[in-house]
Amino acid sequence: MTDDLIEQARAGDSDAFRMLTEPHRRELEVHCYRMLGSVQDAEDMVQNTLLAAWRALDGFEERASVRTWLYRIATNQCLSALRSGRRKRAATEVGIAENDLPEPTHYGDIVWLEPMPDHLLDFADTSALGPEAVYEQREAISLASITALQLLPARQRAVLLLRDVLGYRAAEVSEMLGTTVASVNSALKRARGTVGRRSRDIEPPQPNSSSEQALVADFVRAYQTGDVEALVRLLTTDVRISMPPIPLEYHGRDAVAGFYAKVFGKRRYTLVATRANGQPAFGAYLATGVDPVWHAAGLLVLDLAGPRICGLTRFDNDVMPRFGLPRTLSV
Repeated sequence: MTDDLIEQARAGDSDAFRMLTEPHRRELEVHCYRMLGSVQDAEDMVQNTLLAAWRALDGFEERASVRTWLYRIATNQCLSALRSGRRKRAATEVGIAENDLPEPTHYGDIVWLEPMPDHLLDFADTSALGPEAVYEQREAISLASITALQLLPARQRAVLLLRDVLGYRAAEVSEMLGTTVASVNSALKRARGTVGRRSRDIEPPQPNSSSEQALVADFVRAYQTGDVEALVRLLTTDVRISMPPIPLEYHGRDAVAGFYAKVFGKRRYTLVATRANGQPAFGAYLATGVDPVWHAAGLLVLDLAGPRICGLTRFDNDVMPRFGLPRTLSV
């Protein structure tokens, strides 16, 4: 069947080419997202990949599978984009005093990060995988992992994903990237060392488990009532708040308590549940005076460690349509 489709596609049959490539589109988007940290950039890169594959189909020698061939093209498309620097999003400057915010403890470097809706992650059947492999697949798409990947040099990032996440052999990766096996092994060792230093010690609860649901319910209650003390009790001591594309960050329970004391002082929120990157997430809506309409105030994604929250990432309103979240809510 595949051989027939390849021959038909080489003869100019675009429907045959689509049948060859469409089964891999979603996983290619996830791969490009891991490489670039942006859903929009990942979608663009997959379009570029399919266009390049269509043009190069006559040169496809079928020594590897169509899937591997597409991953080779997609990875190199991402590496070219990273080298050009054209896809990075600029930081948004925010006045601390004007917005009644406390002084940040840190400034983030990864301001172009975007969240990925969970419905875009349903590309692989994990039923045949063991618990450890399933956890690794989940962890590889978490916001913490995507952030750690963006801190790696581009070639190390590609090698780590192709070897540890996708399971390609070193020889296959060297051919995909046009380099040597020794270079691949060296890049993998350095990448593992960097990412390993940032990995968490405590696993999150299983998605939609009773323990996750209980923690999320407590968070929603504290957030919607503006109860800073109740919120702080849910946090780890090393909790972090980040707000891409705003570079301000708050690290540690005391700093986060000070941040939310300011945020909740003059504002009331309601939350609408969704999921991003395999993690609980919420559309936040802000009440404005006596107006009966609640206005979108960004997307919150929770990073969990055991029975506590170790990170909160707030994204701008422009990501909310991807999650089916409206701009306003009527009370």
